Amino acid sequence: MLKTLGAAVAVAIAAPALAEPAAPQMVVVTADRMVDVLTGKTVDHPAVFITDGRITSVADARTVRWSDKVKHIDLSGKTILPGLIDMHVHLTSLAEIGGYRDLQYTDSFWSAVGVANAAKTLKAGFTSVRNVGAADFQDVGLRQAIDGGWVVGPRITTATYAIGATGGHCDDNKLPPSLDRATPSTVNSPDEARTRVRWLHKYGAQVIKICATGGVFSLGDSVGGQQLSLGEMKAIADEAHMLHMKVAAHAHGDEGIRTAILAGIDTIEHASLASDETIKLAAQRGTWFDMDIYNDDYILATGTANGTEQESLDKEKEIGLKQRQTFQRAVKGGVRMLYGTDAGVYPHGDNGKQFAKMVEWGMTPLGAIRAATSDAAVALGKTSDVGAIAVGRYGDIVAVDGDPLADVRVLEHPAAVIKGGVRVE
Repeated sequence: MLKTLGAAVAVAIAAPALAEPAAPQMVVVTADRMVDVLTGKTVDHPAVFITDGRITSVADARTVRWSDKVKHIDLSGKTILPGLIDMHVHLTSLAEIGGYRDLQYTDSFWSAVGVANAAKTLKAGFTSVRNVGAADFQDVGLRQAIDGGWVVGPRITTATYAIGATGGHCDDNKLPPSLDRATPSTVNSPDEARTRVRWLHKYGAQVIKICATGGVFSLGDSVGGQQLSLGEMKAIADEAHMLHMKVAAHAHGDEGIRTAILAGIDTIEHASLASDETIKLAAQRGTWFDMDIYNDDYILATGTANGTEQESLDKEKEIGLKQRQTFQRAVKGGVRMLYGTDAGVYPHGDNGKQFAKMVEWGMTPLGAIRAATSDAAVALGKTSDVGAIAVGRYGDIVAVDGDPLADVRVLEHPAAVIKGGVRVE
């Protein structure tokens, strides 16, 4: 009887807490102007209401009122936009440590710097990122820590290990054969590729990244040489799509880009040497190009100072300008373009510097902004969550001084950053 009474008292004590959930957190954000990326128009005097992290209404601040129970974030004199989205980052990498220098650091070091890089990225105005490649599932742990409120950072779509061929860009070619070891990044047949997609999905991959060609920072390969077959790429794409995941392909060379498009890959990363015929194919198929056209400046400026091997520097000199010229032709050719910087190849936190390059090489300011907001949301498959200041989406907002439609450089230095209705910068 005493045990029964004790249990009843315990239930009675616990019941009020269960019956009375916390009141919803209500926030209103006001500013002088808002860029509506969906319509392309500028809205004066917006009032964005956010409840429990999501936008509930967008009104005219001159005609609405709110109670003193609503937290007011006053951004007078500012222009607000949706939180920005970088579609190609490596949060657990550092541009400042390149080449063989990374072997001086223990494995857990990279998870630790990922925490700092995530904070820098968020404060730069990028409230969402797609992390396209990380060892040891470091990006999954970082996402879980951010989502749980343990550390500060953007919303992360995680790829975990990138998949490529033995000896290719996704493999580690720094060590001699006596120290060789198999890695989760390598596959050598369509069947192995399918199995690897399932395994990565099992442990937290939300997007699949493949290495279709060689790369700048991989040693001993041709930067444009194709490294996965059509059968392998198609097996990866089919398996990922069946699991409701999208696929991104690192691809510099034209043949590898074309093969990835034909295999059904969703986004082409870098796309440096795409021919006019391949650009036309991408436009016809609706394949996204995600081209990192800013970081060439940093790579060439720092040279080998950060440990970058001369071989990699020579590759960058070979394709840097060509990539920007390809970007220009792709924009003119009607290819759907995304905003991806390859942060980690250059310092995190400078993500916004690519806007000016995109405009310099053919995009309108609005087009560049959409590439980092509404279009990125479409490519991610997350139009109900991010990419616009609209009802139902997260209250992710970046504020700037000036008019970003007239000068995109104002996006390099946000005046305020809000994630889920909480001001973080």
